Amino acid sequence: MNSRKFALIALFLVQLLYGLNYTFAKNVINEGFVQSFAFVLLRVVGATLLFWLFSFFFKQEKIDKKDYITIFFAALFGVGINMLLFLKGLELTTPIHASVIMTITPVIILILSIFFLDEKLTKLKVFGVVLAFSGGVLLTALGDSNRVGDNVALGNLFIFINAISYSIYVIIIKRLTAKYHPFTFIKWLFLFGIVFTLPFGYQETLEIEWHTFTPYIWFSVLFVIVGATFGTYLLNPLALNSLKASTVGVFIYLQPVIAGVFAIIMGVDAVSPVKLAAMILIFAGVYLVTKKPKNLR
Repeated sequence: MNSRKFALIALFLVQLLYGLNYTFAKNVINEGFVQSFAFVLLRVVGATLLFWLFSFFFKQEKIDKKDYITIFFAALFGVGINMLLFLKGLELTTPIHASVIMTITPVIILILSIFFLDEKLTKLKVFGVVLAFSGGVLLTALGDSNRVGDNVALGNLFIFINAISYSIYVIIIKRLTAKYHPFTFIKWLFLFGIVFTLPFGYQETLEIEWHTFTPYIWFSVLFVIVGATFGTYLLNPLALNSLKASTVGVFIYLQPVIAGVFAIIMGVDAVSPVKLAAMILIFAGVYLVTKKPKNLR
């Protein structure tokens, strides 16, 4: 199997894991087993242990001292801000809302690429950005939830900021993946991530009543830690090593489909006209932004 095919399979698996993650994490948090910031700390500590353990089975590489600064900022945006706001936002909104908003990520990556990677801006891309942003605003302003205690507007805002933070993370680690094996720097990424998440999740973690966990809750927690954290953060850099950052972003389109179908099957979310309209706007905008112009002859 060539590197590109492997990268594409890895990307699909990432979106599958993320898509299922919305429902599993939502259930654990909203049923009161683990609070959102405690769940973040469990994810980070668990993934840190796994990455350091598995790193011993791979060739050890020396990291340049200057790259530790890059890894530090990657941890800030990709672990700290990203995870804290994602799970807090998911607590307040619905899986479909969250997954639809995350499809704005390719647009954000493109905008960042214009400033940092000298990508050209066209009228078509500008129109696409406007469409996608309009979809996000529509979903935030008019979206609702049947669950008592949800704050959809605030939750959607947190997910949107999380999408920005994740996009910055993708841009940052693109350079690292060309230089190091993922296990070389991701173990440090998550170790730094503990520093950012410990102050928020420490007290909530002490309040967890482990004896109340059902088999389903144990499975959900392990899935989020091993699959949606360790697995995705391993596979994404492997894919980035062979593909452009914008290509990685495009695969996020799969998340709402996977997350929506699974959430509906599990009975934790439902489709509404507002969600469909917002999804169409965002998908159309993202398509225009990522569409390659035809070569002129």
